[in-house]
Amino acid sequence: MKTVKVRLSSIEAVRDFVEAVRKYDSEIDLSSGRYVVDAKSIMGIFSLDLMNPITMTIHNDNCDDIIDSLKAYIVE
Repeated sequence: MKTVKVRLSSIEAVRDFVEAVRKYDSEIDLSSGRYVVDAKSIMGIFSLDLMNPITMTIHNDNCDDIIDSLKAYIVE
């Protein structure tokens, strides 16, 4: 399991992020405050506070390829 912060600042970014995440079988969650949604759900993502970075949790031991494909959204 790995946790990183991501920023999804536009509708296009959310759409592209979901397309990238759906390629993987791993469970990936996004959380903001006490809300947790499936990262493969566009409607779920829009229910989060996207004004600030949100937490992405990948529930897989081998998640380096997922992290590499989502580098454009990850904030340090």
